[in-house]
Amino acid sequence: MERSELAARIDHTVLGPETTLDDVERVLDEAAEYGMNVCIPPCYVAEAAEYAPDVTLATVVGFPHGQHSTETKRVEAVDAWEQGADELDMVINVGRLKAGDDDAVEADVAEVVAAVPIPVKVIIETALLTDEEKHRACETAKEADAAFVKTSTGFAEGGATVEDVELMAEYLPVKASGGVGSYDEAMAMFEAGAERIGASSGTAILDGAPE
Repeated sequence: MERSELAARIDHTVLGPETTLDDVERVLDEAAEYGMNVCIPPCYVAEAAEYAPDVTLATVVGFPHGQHSTETKRVEAVDAWEQGADELDMVINVGRLKAGDDDAVEADVAEVVAAVPIPVKVIIETALLTDEEKHRACETAKEADAAFVKTSTGFAEGGATVEDVELMAEYLPVKASGGVGSYDEAMAMFEAGAERIGASSGTAILDGAPE
């Protein structure tokens, strides 16, 4: 994989609770230099879109636990798009999935997908799910016309694994996120079927790539 192609498949991420605008601008500068995308908190989307208009800008919806009401997620999604977001990463309601209320999970995702004309990636939080639940989560995302499924928020214990990416890739393109910190780890995810990587270590991944 050419380095430029690799860079375009990385969402360089800063989503911690102490994230400042300076942190966001640093990530945007690095993304612009290396050719990456970014994923940032929604409160900074408008400023980020103005600061780096040529960088593909993703933000999060229902983050990090997915327990917002569907209406709140829909409003959050529309606001992010209107502020300049190019992509959205939304969290499913894990509790409803675990309770077997797959119809509610699907409706939750579908409402967000229908509300905006930009790609929606659905975070299923694999570390909290059994394999059977992972299959069901991916099925609901596919039925709701999501563009991607994503492994993790980074806020649960555990992140992306090769096995989870292989499972999820049966349904939709996969964004592997959570604990991917090196070139070798990123390549393992791509080889397992991931289309995108979400990582706070985007520059380290690219710096570790062969020349």
